[in-house]
Amino acid sequence: MAGFWMVAVLGMCFMCTTIASRSLAQDSLDPESGELLPDESIGDSSSASTSSDGSEARSVFEILATVGWFGLLLFLLLSVLAVAFIIEHSMTIRKGKMIPEHVVAELEQKISRGEFNEAIEFCYQPENYSLASEVILAGLERYQGSEFGFAEYKTSVEEAGENQTGRLYRKTEVLGVIGAISPMLGLTGTVSGMIEAFFEIEAKKGMATPTDLAGGIGTALITTLLGMFVAIPTMIAYSYFRNKIDSIVAEAGKRIERVMMPLGRKR
Repeated sequence: MAGFWMVAVLGMCFMCTTIASRSLAQDSLDPESGELLPDESIGDSSSASTSSDGSEARSVFEILATVGWFGLLLFLLLSVLAVAFIIEHSMTIRKGKMIPEHVVAELEQKISRGEFNEAIEFCYQPENYSLASEVILAGLERYQGSEFGFAEYKTSVEEAGENQTGRLYRKTEVLGVIGAISPMLGLTGTVSGMIEAFFEIEAKKGMATPTDLAGGIGTALITTLLGMFVAIPTMIAYSYFRNKIDSIVAEAGKRIERVMMPLGRKR
């Protein structure tokens, strides 16, 4: 889990640094020659904060604000939603929650002593709910409810395990959807910004200056960046939780097989 958060934080820092560095680089160019200004000019506070025409240089937040409500909706709504699901998955998709050792150990003791009804009641108690207890419960009920349950409980356990695994996978699909649609929404803003730039060219009868086009093109690029900003950490989290589910389910299968071994004896 620490590795995931490290990658996500580094990715976000890289994107923010890229925006800031580009803004600073533009401030460091000579408006007439296009060459870099000397270091002393860059260090001058008045030169760094204002351009040649007296306008103030934009900060990172001012640049992001140029995308308007669409960009804010993309960045804030999807980001908050993704973070909420990442936190929820971090709390629920973990070994201690899905294979609680005290629950599995208690069930193992009851089953080894032949206390199958007590084990079933134990599984039904809400505080003992987990992936492991649900799968064991399915096997116990098949064993108790069928004359040949000793030969059929494994099938029931496998079916319950597949259902629980599918439920966990479906939980993570929200992150997959957010990661997939964020770049698309960013591209929607890109298309919108480019259309704005072309309309400006039309309005100027083909004589539009770079300054006239900068607004639309800037909006186009920033919305794309926002889409990537949301999508990259989200897809990292999506992949991480899917792999974690596979790992936990595989370990749970081995543990449950040992617990249910006494049921294989013919009654």
